[in-house]
Order: sequence, then structure tokens, then C-alpha cells
Amino acid sequence: MIVRSRRARATAVSLGAVLALTTACSFGPPDPDQQGAPPNLPKPSLSISEGAGGDQEVAVTALAKGLQVPWGIAFLPGGAALVTERDTGRILQVGPESDANGLVVAEVQKLAEVQPSGDGGLLGIAVSPKYDTDKTVFVYYSTAKDNRIGKLTLKGAVQPIVTGIPRAATDNGGALAFGPDGYLYAGTGDATTGTQAQNPKSLGGKILRMTTAGKAAPDNPVKDSLVWSSGHRNVMGITWSPDKKMYATESGQPRNGELNVIEKGKNYGWAKVDGAGNDATLANPMQTWPIADSYCAGVAPVEQAVAAACLLGQRVWLLNVTGNGTVLGTPQELLTGEYGRLRALVLAPDGSLWASTSNKEEGGQPAPDDDRIIRLVFSSGGAGRS
Repeated sequence: MIVRSRRARATAVSLGAVLALTTACSFGPPDPDQQGAPPNLPKPSLSISEGAGGDQEVAVTALAKGLQVPWGIAFLPGGAALVTERDTGRILQVGPESDANGLVVAEVQKLAEVQPSGDGGLLGIAVSPKYDTDKTVFVYYSTAKDNRIGKLTLKGAVQPIVTGIPRAATDNGGALAFGPDGYLYAGTGDATTGTQAQNPKSLGGKILRMTTAGKAAPDNPVKDSLVWSSGHRNVMGITWSPDKKMYATESGQPRNGELNVIEKGKNYGWAKVDGAGNDATLANPMQTWPIADSYCAGVAPVEQAVAAACLLGQRVWLLNVTGNGTVLGTPQELLTGEYGRLRALVLAPDGSLWASTSNKEEGGQPAPDDDRIIRLVFSSGGAGRS
């Protein structure tokens, strides 16, 4: 079945045209020379969505359904994905095997340490770059009194490596990913107080950089401190471009959602400013949107572009960026309103993007198949470029 975005309904798209596009333009898996192997995908049910101005199209394949607020996605070396469910505390394995319903989803384990409430629970997940030898997975999770980062081997006990990250009903952060330098980065939340982000002694409202033992990484801005950057309200997504530039989403501010270029030791302003300001000591965001159009979480690279998945905005923003980290042209909005609230967004081993819906939570209106994991392939740039 073909479903067109609201912006594209004036243009008819036939099944034959879609098939021609997917074949003639290689609108699908990338060339074999790209890193990693594609998962064993089910037969696609395509949703073709045009961006504003028709500059970009994205084909959407539903990979898994019936999940409960999937939060983080990370890939194992064999192509399977590990997915966290915020409210159940479960780690799921999605794929690489498939059946008539999509990729096979299996529960790996449920973490008893997780105490979900509000937007806290089992949040980010990251797979060790040395997983083939150490079999280690890292998770960001909430307890009754704090947020923590822990490590485990699958089906084993969680070992906390960082504790004392501020915990509140909202703005708990949760981003977790390994950087190109091999160190683990985590995005935390200000925990709604408005004071933690500017407090150098607090882990709240920061991006942290650490070793796999939870210790401050070498060359951090302050010796023996985990803090890499400060002045954040709520960081739920971090990523790196092919040229190793770091990006992070910023949500929870009253007026503006942000996408920031993250640099060592910079202060990103919260709670002194909401969005861009005139203080030369603070880093201005690369892009802002009204909070109703954004409240973005996941963020991922698409060659020389950056994509962000939004909760309140219920869309994917796609931004072309220059080498110095500025936006080129006008950001495009894709999939607006078609899948509801979008949370996770990660680069898959085959060069496509995987996203999750987050409709089985407060503010969501779940469809019968929600929550889902969906695969995005762009018509130009990134996986399946034409």
C-alpha cells in the first residue's frame, strides 16, 4: 500500500512508479562497499513521503510493531538491533530473522533495577565497539532516586558505572552512544529545576564523556570531570557526521527546540537563554524551531545532512549542513503527522535510518500497530541514493 504525505497528495504516485524508482534509482539498500551488512528485511510496505518543495523523498518500511514506548536502538555486529522499552524495562532484540509480520522481536531480558515514571525508565543503549570480544552493552536508566549509566553482558546483571545523575518527572536526558574516539558519551537532563545545567558540580544538563569504566575520559575540559559540555535542558539524541562533527538535539525548553553542534567545553545556555542569545560566552544553536514543531529526540547523519526525529512535531527534520556546521538552505520536514510521535533515530549498518514511534505514552494517539520500528531510505543522499 502506498501512503503519501499530506504535502504530496496533489501528485499521484502509482505502484509502478514506486517500483521503477526503487529499481532505477537504487532506492533501497546501498552498495556492498558500505560498512556493515543489511538485516534480513521483510517484504517492504512502502510509504512515500515528499518533503517541502519535493526536494527529498523517503521510503518507509515497517520493521516491527506492537512495542511499548521503544526508546533506544543500537546494533549488534551481526546486524540485529537491541531496542529498549522505557516503561517495561525490557531489552528487545529485533532481527535479523524475519517472518510474515516483519523482523522477529524477542525479549532478551527485563531490568529489575529500572523504576519508570514520567519520562524516566530504560532509556539509551550503546553496544561496545569491542563487542566481539567483550560482549558488553551499556544502558542509561532511571531508579527511584537518580539516573544511572550501567554496563552488562546480555542476560547478566547491570553494573552501575555512573550514578547520581539528577532524576525528576521530566527532562531526564538519556542519550547514549560511542563516539569516533572510542569513548562513551551520554546526554543528561536538567531535571526541570533550571539550575543543574549551569552547575559544574552537577551531572544534570550536561553531555558526559567517559571510559567504559565510567571514569572521566582523557582530555576532558576539566581533569577528572565527566563533563564534556554544559548548559543543556534535555539531551535525548547525539550523533556524529562522517567528518566526526558531533550533533545533539535539545528539547524541553518552553519556546525553542534546538539542534546543536557540540564542541568541547562549550556552554549551550540553558537556563540563561532559550534558543539563540547575545551572550558571547554561550554557544548558539545551529538550528531552532518552535517547540510545537520539534521537541526532537533521535538524531542521525545522512551523508552531508543531519536528520532529527521529533515528538511534539511528529516529523523528521532534514538539514543540509556545511563543513563548518552551519545549515545550508531551508530544513525540510518529512513524514509530518504520518507516524505520530517519533523518538529514536539511528544510522543502521546498511546506511538506512531506523526510527521508533512513541505513541503509547502521554500525549500519543496510538495506531493499531504502535509502537513501531520503521526503516527510512532517502531518494537522494544516504542509503539508496539515486
